Amino acid sequence: MDDVLSRLLDKAWGRFQETPSDTRFLIAIAGIPGSGKTTLSKRLTAALNARHAAHSPTDPPIAAFVPMDGYHHTRAQLDAMPDPATAHARRGAEFTFDGEGFVQLVKRLKEPLTIDSTTVFAPSFDHATKDPKENDIAIEPTHRIVVLEGNYLLLPHPPWSHAHPLFSLTIFVSVPTSLARTRLAARHVAAGLAATLAEGDRRAVENDLPNGAEVTRLLRREAVDEVVESTEDGGWAGL
Repeated sequence: MDDVLSRLLDKAWGRFQETPSDTRFLIAIAGIPGSGKTTLSKRLTAALNARHAAHSPTDPPIAAFVPMDGYHHTRAQLDAMPDPATAHARRGAEFTFDGEGFVQLVKRLKEPLTIDSTTVFAPSFDHATKDPKENDIAIEPTHRIVVLEGNYLLLPHPPWSHAHPLFSLTIFVSVPTSLARTRLAARHVAAGLAATLAEGDRRAVENDLPNGAEVTRLLRREAVDEVVESTEDGGWAGL
């Protein structure tokens, strides 16, 4: 296991052990587009479930992963904005997300767990329809740990800042701009958003990287528990 991932796993697991049994442990992982935060989130979720299984092999998984992508505004909602063309072109910018909806999810997840607690559902993002898919991610009462991931989770202004006190561990994934740019160009081609790498690169430069620059500019590092850097080999380095 990557040394940084191993350290994050140990830190998260240690803090989780100190969490009351009726309270979920929420991990927020943020970073600019192309930083590898989704990869880190998935691997940390899997590692947490593996550690739990080692201690309690008959129990269901203890950790769930919830990306922020499901809180994109729909294309219909973008059409209804004052400048639809700009809204569609800038999809992925902060104003094209339902931040209030995301915060409401975090608040629900932080409600005390009881014998009567039921499944909490979150939306996912359907890349085929290019719109959110409602109630597609199930967070069961047995999911005591939830790994939340997205660009804007740690922004210092509302609505995002209203979720910050509810997070149990916060992680920011840094990345060199050149590496993020390369990843984003390839990602846009793979997702069918661009026909060529040149077109994908233009989309990254005109939309993703400016969004990322704003995230980095606003980040208050003293308010983040861990900052790690994504590396070219797909791993992470400590900062």
